[in-house]
This record gives sequence, structure tokens and C-alpha cells, in this order.
Amino acid sequence: MTNTNTISSTTSTNGDGKFHFCIDRGGTFTDVFCRLPNNQEIVRKLLSEDPSHYLDAPTEGIRRILQEFGAAGGDNSRETLVDTSQIGSIRMGTTVATNALLERDGAPMALITTKGFGDLLDIGNQSRPNIFDLTCRKPSLLYTRVIEVDERIVLKEFTPSEWTDKYTEHLGVTGETIQVVQAPNLDLVRQQLETLRDAGITALAICLLHSYVWGEHEDVIAKVAQSMGCFTQISLSHKVMPMVRMVPRGHTACAAAYLTPKIDAYLYNFVKGFDENLAKVPLTFMKSDGGLAPVTDFGGHQAILSGPAGGVVGYAKTCYKDNVPVIGFDMGGTSTDVSRFAGTLEHVFETVTAGVAIQAPQLDIHTVAAGGGSRLFLKRGMFLVGPESSRAHPGPVCYRKNGYLAVTDANVVLGRVVPKYFPQIFGPNENEPLDVDGARAAFAELTKLPEAAGRSVEELAFGFLLVANEAMCRPIRNLTQMRGFDITTHILACFGGAGPQHACAMAKALGMKKVFIHRYGGILSAYGLGLADAVHEEQEPTAETYQGQISETGRIRLASLAEKATAALKRQGYGADEINVTRFINMRYEGTDNAIMIQENDNESFEAAFTALYEREFGFTLTGRDILIDDYRVRAVVPGETLVHPPRPAGRGPPTPADTSRAYFETGWEDIPVFQMDDLEPGHEISGPAIIIQPISVVLVEPLCSAFITAERDIEIEIHTAHDHGSAASDTIVEDPVQLSIYGHRFMGIAEQMGRTLQRTAISVNMKERLDFSCALFTEAGGLVANAPHIPVHLGAMERAVRFQVEYWNQEGFEGIQEGDVLVSNHPQLAGGSHLPDITVITPVFHEGRIIFFVASRGHHADIGGIAPGSMPPHSMRLEDEGAMIVAFKLVKQGTFQEAGITEILQSPGKLPGNFGTRNLRDNLSDLRAQVAANNSGIRLLKELVGEFGLRHVQAYMGFIQKNAEKSVRKMLIDFATEHGTRAHAVDHMDDGSRIELTIDIDPSNGSARFDFTGTGPQVLANHNAPPAVTYSAVIYSLRSLVAEDIPLNQGCLAPIEFVIPRYSLLNPSDDAGVVGGNVLTSQRVVDVVLKAFKACAASQGCMNNLTFGDEDFGYYETIAGGSGAGPTWNGVSGVHTHCTNTRITDPEILERRYPVLLRQFALRRGSGGQGMHTGGDGVIRELEPLRPLTMSILSERRTLHPYGLEGGDDGACGRNLLVRNNGIVVNMGGRCSGTIECGETLRIETPGGGGYGSVPTEA
Repeated sequence: MTNTNTISSTTSTNGDGKFHFCIDRGGTFTDVFCRLPNNQEIVRKLLSEDPSHYLDAPTEGIRRILQEFGAAGGDNSRETLVDTSQIGSIRMGTTVATNALLERDGAPMALITTKGFGDLLDIGNQSRPNIFDLTCRKPSLLYTRVIEVDERIVLKEFTPSEWTDKYTEHLGVTGETIQVVQAPNLDLVRQQLETLRDAGITALAICLLHSYVWGEHEDVIAKVAQSMGCFTQISLSHKVMPMVRMVPRGHTACAAAYLTPKIDAYLYNFVKGFDENLAKVPLTFMKSDGGLAPVTDFGGHQAILSGPAGGVVGYAKTCYKDNVPVIGFDMGGTSTDVSRFAGTLEHVFETVTAGVAIQAPQLDIHTVAAGGGSRLFLKRGMFLVGPESSRAHPGPVCYRKNGYLAVTDANVVLGRVVPKYFPQIFGPNENEPLDVDGARAAFAELTKLPEAAGRSVEELAFGFLLVANEAMCRPIRNLTQMRGFDITTHILACFGGAGPQHACAMAKALGMKKVFIHRYGGILSAYGLGLADAVHEEQEPTAETYQGQISETGRIRLASLAEKATAALKRQGYGADEINVTRFINMRYEGTDNAIMIQENDNESFEAAFTALYEREFGFTLTGRDILIDDYRVRAVVPGETLVHPPRPAGRGPPTPADTSRAYFETGWEDIPVFQMDDLEPGHEISGPAIIIQPISVVLVEPLCSAFITAERDIEIEIHTAHDHGSAASDTIVEDPVQLSIYGHRFMGIAEQMGRTLQRTAISVNMKERLDFSCALFTEAGGLVANAPHIPVHLGAMERAVRFQVEYWNQEGFEGIQEGDVLVSNHPQLAGGSHLPDITVITPVFHEGRIIFFVASRGHHADIGGIAPGSMPPHSMRLEDEGAMIVAFKLVKQGTFQEAGITEILQSPGKLPGNFGTRNLRDNLSDLRAQVAANNSGIRLLKELVGEFGLRHVQAYMGFIQKNAEKSVRKMLIDFATEHGTRAHAVDHMDDGSRIELTIDIDPSNGSARFDFTGTGPQVLANHNAPPAVTYSAVIYSLRSLVAEDIPLNQGCLAPIEFVIPRYSLLNPSDDAGVVGGNVLTSQRVVDVVLKAFKACAASQGCMNNLTFGDEDFGYYETIAGGSGAGPTWNGVSGVHTHCTNTRITDPEILERRYPVLLRQFALRRGSGGQGMHTGGDGVIRELEPLRPLTMSILSERRTLHPYGLEGGDDGACGRNLLVRNNGIVVNMGGRCSGTIECGETLRIETPGGGGYGSVPTEA
């Protein structure tokens, strides 16, 4: 393989006598595409870091090309500045910002925010990234200091009428009126800023509550900071991204402040390598939204996807033809990016990168941790690929740097990469070829493991490629099937150095018929820069109801935004006739939170476009609800170069191969032809298997595939498949580790897609925002196969619910379960529920007239009736006090949604004295429909799986995947017994003194265990009784966490366990006992007891801190984070949800915009974590003030008994629930309380800290 390629241009443009450079500076390589003065195209690839030879890779690339192709006599040696007289333009994409974010290597930065919210970005949405990680690790913050400014504005909508005379009012940019409760003291602000200056802070992010509506306070603080002259970067959240949601807007402002100085520093060093600092050369950069922008309009928060965006533009402009949608597949060394193009660039407006929420227009690119450098493991009877990466250094084994076995090694061993055609840049002196023998030797070591099951080196390597391909197929399925697109109608556009070796196999697995590989596929991100549009966007928030057309005010605002955007492009030198302006409005249904950005279309109204898109995405529309407008947006574009595609050339038959080589496929080794791309002509046809050597990549044409060379010398590959629908009925299906890994991906992928469907289609804050739901797949008997890691307390409980329904409806004399039926239940004691607000929707999967599987979704409904708003009454004593009870009901019967029947059930509590039916029937019905839609998506995907592999095969692997989880748990139990003995014991108590006792007896011969809860106290005349399903969930969560590896989550985890739970105890109450607190409180204590018995870690906060409030018009529910427990090697984490819950909390601005409350404070409760060798995490403080009298109820634990420390560590602090009255008197409300809180009073919730671990070493 060479690093240089010169090809005549395929476009119709003529050379202008200048060099035009497009450069993608990646983390490992820098790719350079250049159009020469004579309009020829050349490419170069060089290392991004090579300090012994050059200081900057893009500069070096430009210098080399000018030296080679520039005017005679020009001096472009490294000792001189690069002569810019021959340069027409430079376009760049860069990973500088991305790498700085990943490595936390930005500018010294501080956050300035509203008093009471200094910890808000640290707490975030309070969820933890990995629910089974007992360390609760969270990414580090970007800022090192925080200043809280005593300022406050509030939205007027819910405030008392007397506030109008009390506070100054202003009309915000959204059209909403705000009231200034507290203006900032700028003298004090200056003093606070001086402390930052003295600490070496050079960058500021300013994010104040509701500044998206009225940014005056951010502006005046910024002016003070600017006047001091010591802050080089000041990012204001309402200017960086003027959208509602303080947490992502704050993170985005932080990213801008943190990363922009890094980009500025890079640019400074870049331009100083050229004469006149590139002053006369147009220099633009690719933004994350796929548009080019000048340096002055290129902030750090806009640069996160700068590199990948060029590739999306590249394949969109070269591959999209005849309205056939395209999937972009960009496989790199450490990760793979996938995206979709169907005529327009698809944008998202909130993503999370490296733990930082970015709220800005970005291309919808999905990343999976599987690439050429992904490491390979044989563990637990499965083939595992990644997420660990060998990276560039030391790299895969074949790089000759004592690296790790990786995907690239598999391709080398199998002959899919031919070393003689690859650069000889490896080894200590960087002058040796790829090491095939070393890679084979590494695989040979794996053949000695039992998981290898007698496989040869080649069979192992091939198995790993199959698993890697499935891991990369998963996000493509999510991008298409989850959104209602037929994946088989798409073209797979493959680029990136490693992608063309996998493209055919992945297209086969996905059912796609065509693969497209551009002639510059190895550097398509650089090539795409040359085709990109120049873009400038303007956006403003609003708060309007759509009335069939844009209002007069809206038209004025859109015109103003268009004028600003157009003016920005004119300042870059573009003419008015070159600029196209597209208008958007961000629309959503009333009562929902996820808006959809709708582009103006001459052929249909905004409303028609919105409802059509909503129905396609979610499967239904909402009648009787207003459509609201959240934002106005315009995108001004100067279109980039449009390629003219010549007609398809006539076929000229197969070319003569340059070489032959041996490659391994499913049928074994084959001698295959090798073709050099330089030798191929348009019209050449190549039948697979074959290898095509492109200048910067290797293309594998698999068996049953055929490649065609287009007129532009790109490669189109037709995919043909030999269908195999599984084993014959008489064959015995034997467990295969490779297939086990693939099925593990597929089963979990289906459960995850169900969850995404439910989140998208749900209406309530509980499900759409807080994600308080779970989705799962089950066998025909109701055994759990795959449960997406949503809410831990749901994990084991849903199986009981499914099994109950199967038994119930199949009783003698009952009607059974028919195709078109959907079942619903929530009864905790009788029907396998957890508590009444958690409603389970179960759908059978039929095949040839019989049930083959079940799918189910369980979601927390914010209100289902009962004696208190929110259906979480603190003082309920009987189950009937807690809302509607459903033992068994057909929500859908023979395809018809039974709205009247379910409505009657949900309203039935109102027939009891002192009780009420549901307070939010509309949301209940909408969310139940969303659960049905989620189940339907699972059914569709399961049927596709059966069609692909055959029913017997799928059912067999459901059993194998359960057995695999069982083996992992048994091994963990045996390991524990070997180190600590066969018996473990622990006791803890609820705040009322109720005892929870657990004795574990392990049989080390087979890894089985008896979990005996004898000694647990009797059921209570309260609501923290827990049905057995809750205990099963708590135990399955604990065991999965103790295994500490990514094992399949299914009922196999409980197969080794025998439970003893005394009847009528706290953990096995009578059918009529109150249990609403058992699910959210006692479940946490059961986990504490299990982890204590296993000596795993100190107690976490042991509570979910359940808060409900409302009145006759609405009900609201949230759970509140606390501190996590420390462990043998880690400190606890502060302000995070632990163990049995992982629900998000509503953003402060959404909370105050939707409900009549003020959030006065949401902060860490410093010092509440237990001390020790490792310190427990701190709890939080959350203060709420109602703006009208509201019933507020708190259901909590650990208000009397402390979260325990372990191995000498101190206990965590207890929580407190305090009422601050208008007269200043503070009242301790206890752990369970409910009452009316008046306007002006404050509810202050202080959540528990986590326990410490290990004694603090004493000083000698």
C-alpha cells in the first residue's frame, strides 16, 4: 500500500490555479486531500504527532504538497514559513476539542451560577452510568471552581398575584414574563471573580437559572469579568445555546469555555507556520452540524464531532442517489460511527460525550466501542470484543509493540489484510511489516482455554470477527428499525481504514443488498470537507401555541434570525444570491417534553409535517392536545460543490489480478485474487472472494458478493446471501460460544430498542424524562431472557408477573391468551408486581398459531389514584389506599384497546371512602399505549430474529444464555466461599426497628446457595412491606453487581439460589398489606443486607427519598439522590442514585416551567458521607417552595438509623425532612409525612450519605 494517490478529478469544475486543501486531523492520523491548480486530486496521510520530524501535521501536509507540486523555485522547507501565495483555501476538521474533552485537558475554568445551584452540574440528572458498578463512577467535571451568585428570576405564570407589585417584571425572549426576585450585587461579584483570578482561572462559563428566557443577569456579570481583563474566554449559556434545561445548557457553556481556548491555541500555532499568519487565505472549520464556519464562529462546543462530520458529508454527497437512503459506517481504531442520510442531514440537539451533555445542533452520529483496535477476550464461555481498546500505542499484537490481541489481528491472521501491501511502519524502528506470526501465536494461546472448545487459530479469529460485526450492527439497527425505517432498503456506505474489511459481512447480517466504498474511503472525512456547505445558524427560544400557522410575532422573529444568519455569511465574502435560508420551528405536544425540529416545507404545513413525523417516529398522534412551539431556528447555507455523477459504465468483465493470496472464510482457506485499485478501470467486475487494495485501505469482497468499478472509480458491491434458517428439526443444537455472544447482543439489543420506543412514545415526565421503566424478553413459559438495564428494582420482578399471567389465563374455564391480546397487571402480592404505580404490560409473541415468547414493559405511572396525589402515600396501611389494583386484565383484546375497561379500573379507587381515582387519566392511557407500542417493537424484532435463524435455534439460545449467566453466578459464589467460608450472615433494620436478617449457605461443590431470610421481622401496619418479587429483584441486582463483569442479565442469575422468605414477614406480607414503600425503601435495605453479608462495600444512602406533591389538578413524583457507599478500593460518589433505582430527576427549568413550585436549592450535603480509609459519598439538599398550597408527601428511610460503614469506616449521616415555616420555625417532619404546605413555606430534604470503608490510618 502506498500513501500517495493522484487521480483526475471527476467533477465538472476547472482548476483556478490555486491549491485547495481539505485536512482531517485525527487522533492518530492526519488525512490531507488537495485539489491541485490543474484540478487534479491527491491525498496524503501522515501521523498526527511526530515531534522528531515536524511540529504540526496539517502544516507539514501542506508543506509537502507545495514542495512536490508547487511552482518551481518556491522554498517550502521546514526552516521557512509556508508560502501562501499559491494557496486558495484551507478547510479543516479536527479532533482537538474531542481529545481535550476525553482527556480533560482544557483551559483552567470556573462555573458561575445561581445561588443554591453550584453543585447542579455535578449532580446532573442524578443517574449513574452503569447500574451494576458498585463504585458508581462518574466522569470528572470540566471546571475546578464554582461561584454562586445571589440572583434569582422566576417565571410569572404560577407566582402569587402580590408578587406583581413586589418584584420588577420583564418580558423575556420567549414571550414569557419573568420577575426579578434578586438582582446580583456586582461589587460582590467582582470580589468573587478576583478569587478566581488569583487561583489562575482563565476561562468562565456563566449559567444562571432561566437565562434562556432573560439573559440580562448573565450579560452584566460578563461585563464585570471582561472589565477585569484576566479572563480570555467567557461563555454565556444563553448565547452559547438559548434552550430550556439548565443542566445540558450549563454543560454546553462549560464545554465552550473549557475547549475554545484549546482550539484558539491550536489555531495560533497553526497559522504562525505560514507567511502573514494565513491572513489572505480563507480558513474554515467543520462544525458538529456538518457545516463549515470561519475561525471566529468555531467554539469548542461546536467542535466535538468536527472530524466525523466530514465523513457524513462525504458519503452523503457521493453515495446518495435516486432517493435511496444510506447508512454511513465509519470504522476506526477504537470506535465505529454510524449515521443515516436520506436527502437531508439529520440533526440532534442534545447528546452526551465523555460524560458531558452538549446542547447544540449536531449530526445524528451513533458511536459504538468496537473498532480495529478493540481487544479480544474469551471469558465465561463467550467471545467478547471490547470495549477495551489496544489504541495506537501499543496497538494490536501485529504492530510489534507488545500490544494486545485485537480485531486487526483477526483480520491479519485470516488473510483479510495482506502485509506485503501494507506500509512497513511497525516494530521498534518503525520499518517492519505487520507481524502475522506474532498474531497467530497470540491466538494459539487462546486455543488452550476451555472456551476455545477445540477451535483452531483460524476458527477463533473468525468467531471474533462475527462477534465484532454484530456489535457494530447493533447501533445500525437502532438507527433504522427503532425509528421505523426498513434497513434492507438502505445502502451501506463504508469508510475509515478498517471498515471495508467488514462491510460485506455486516451488510449480509443486516439484510442489506449493496455496499458503497468511495475511492477515497480511507480519508473520506477529509474529502467531505471539500464538498461541505458553509453554514450559519441562529436560534431563539419561545413559548407559543401553534394556531395553524406561524404567528405574526413568529414571522417577524424568523425574519430577524434569517437576516442575522445571512449577514454572517456575507461577512465571510459570500453574495446574497449564493445563500439559501431554511426555517425551522421546534414543536411538541402539550404535556410532553421532547420537541421535534420541523423544517418548513412548501408542500405541507408545519402542523402536517409535525404530525406525520410524530406518527412515523412514535406510531400514533395525540388528539385533543395543543401543539406548542419551543424554538425558532434558521439555517443559512451556501451550498458546497455538487458532484455530477456520470452514467454507469458498460461492464467490461473481470480484470487480471495483480496477485493471489490466501484468506479464511466460513468454509475454510481459499486462494483468492488480489487487485490493485490503480489497475482497475470503470466497468470492471470482480466476483468474491477477492481483495482490492485501495491507496489507503483494503477492501474484502466476500464470497457470494460481486464488486463493480464505477465511472468515478468507486466500488459498488452487490450482496448475495445463502439463507440458512437454522437446524433441521431432528438436529441437536449444541451451544456455540460465538453464537452465544451474537445472541447476547441481539437479545439485549431488542430489549434496549423496546426501551427507546417506550421513552419516545411515552407522555409522562416519569417515563419520558425520568426513565422510570424497564423492558424485557421472556421464554414461552415466562422465564426472563434479557432485561435492558433500566431500573434495578424491576429486574427479577417482571418474570413473576409474566408467569402469573400465563397460569391465570390458562386456568380451566378461562378464555386463554389469544393472538391480538395484551395483558396488564400491577398487583404486588397476587400478580408479581412491585407496587401499584408500576404497571406491567405483557404481550405474547405468536408464531404459526402458538405462543413462542413474551415481551413486557413495566412503567411507573405518576398517579393511579389512592389517598394521596402521586399514589405514594406515606401513611397508607392497606393496599387499597395506594391506588388501582389490577390482578389480570386484557388491555388489548383481539387487537382492540379496551379504553373503557381500563378507565373503569383506574377510577375504581374513588368508590372507596376517603379515596380517589386516578388524577391523570389522560397520561395513564397515553403511557399504557406507549407500553403497548414498546412491546410491539420487541415482537417485530423477535420475529425478524426467528426468520433469520429459525425458531428452534432462537429458543435454544435463550436457554443457553440463561445457563451462561447461571455459570457466572455459581463461580462468584464458589470464589466467595473459598475465601470467606461457606456461610455469610448480615442483619440491618428499618427506621421503625423492623429487622431484616439474611443467612447465606453456599455449597462450594456446585455454587448453589440458600438465601434464608428467617429472623426477618413481621409485616407492619404501614406500607414498607415488600412482596417477594421485590426481594428477588434486590438479590438478582446484588448478584449481578458482585460478579463485576458484563454478564447477561436474566433469570439464570437466580437459578443457583434457593429462597426462604417466611410468610407474613416484612418480605412476604399478606395480600392486603400496604407495600408502596417496600418497592422504594425496603428494596434498598435488602440490597444493603446482601452486600453486607458478602463484605462488598459500605451501605449507600439506603433510600430513594420519594417525594410527591400536587392538588386536585395534578400530581408530580420524583426520587432524590444521595451518597453511595465506599468500598475496598474506592471512595463513595456524592449526589447519585444507588442500587435499586436509577431514575433521572427533572431539570430545574422544566420543573418550574411546568409546576407551581420554586426550587430554592439543589446541592451536595457536604460532610454527610462516612469517614474512613475510603470516604462515603455525600447526600444532597433539595429545597422546594410551593407557589400555591400543595399536598406534599415524603416517603423516606435512613432518618433514624445510619447507613453502615464497613471494616472500621464511619457510618454515613442520616437524612432529614424539614419544614421551614413562614415565621422561620423549622419543623422536623420525620421519615414519612404528608400535609399541605402553604405558599412561602419551604420543604427541605437532606438525603443520607454513604458509609465509609476501612479505618482511617492513625499517625505514628
